[in-house]
Amino acid sequence: MPWNCDTEIDHALEKLGQDFPHLNWDFSPDPSSGNNELISHWLGEKSEEVMVCAFKGKKIEERFHRQDFFFIHFAYHGDYDALSANYNNRITVKEGDCYIGQPYSGYAVKRDSDHECIILGILIRKETFFREYLSALSADSSMLNFFLEPQKNKYAEEFVHLEIPASSPIWQLLNVMILEYAHKTEDSQKILKPMVMSLAMYLSYEYKRQHLPTGTTLIDRIMEYIESHSDSVTLNDIASHFGYHPVYISRLLPEKTGKTFSALLAESRMRRAKLLLDHTDLSIEKIADMLGYSNSSNFYKAFKQYYGTSPRQL
Repeated sequence: MPWNCDTEIDHALEKLGQDFPHLNWDFSPDPSSGNNELISHWLGEKSEEVMVCAFKGKKIEERFHRQDFFFIHFAYHGDYDALSANYNNRITVKEGDCYIGQPYSGYAVKRDSDHECIILGILIRKETFFREYLSALSADSSMLNFFLEPQKNKYAEEFVHLEIPASSPIWQLLNVMILEYAHKTEDSQKILKPMVMSLAMYLSYEYKRQHLPTGTTLIDRIMEYIESHSDSVTLNDIASHFGYHPVYISRLLPEKTGKTFSALLAESRMRRAKLLLDHTDLSIEKIADMLGYSNSSNFYKAFKQYYGTSPRQL
């Protein structure tokens, strides 16, 4: 399991656990909700964009609240219960599990046991996430929809619950982050932010492995591959990945889908383009780059051909 009683890690967790009650806890009502929703604001220092926190104890009874940042919680040692969206939705997050929450998603941790539990939290400012991490996850439509939901629905109720294998590099990465944050220096944010990017990529992989259906036919698998690699995929990439000649793939796709590789790739990119245009304030140039276009003029041309209007008009 993830907790291995390493002395240095244990001391760092002990420090984070002692710091936990003294974070910037501020549960204040949000008048815009109309329901006296309690909002928890950023728990760290104003200068921080990501942070690592840890609850270490036997009992915790959080008030049901929402928060204005993304959070990733890990059941690092022991199990705990989480209330999501409303008091009727109680799930058990078992040791080794991960719970990802959107900004403003309802949440509360509940635990009352004779055995100690360690809940590790990675917190990311909303603005930082959209600026620095969204592009790395944009190749996966399902994950992209999950992370963009708070942009169109402030009080989103979605969460992701994953089981992280004990052999996953995620645990080693988290241990380094624990040590770095427990003994912070002026360079800690520069060190931690790239680690959060790696963490997001590993979690995206686990999400796809555990939640997305895996096609059983060759054409299903090829379509999944195009969707997951639409920013850079070529016919030669597909042929090499699946062990076929590019000419065979180029004939198979129209035969099974009625569309050429170029048309399928354009569809995948355009779906993602509309999501990003509708729900982020990213520049058109940045979106074009994220989608794999060599320049924005090519993106403009492809977008207008597909939707009949320019990205700016949309």
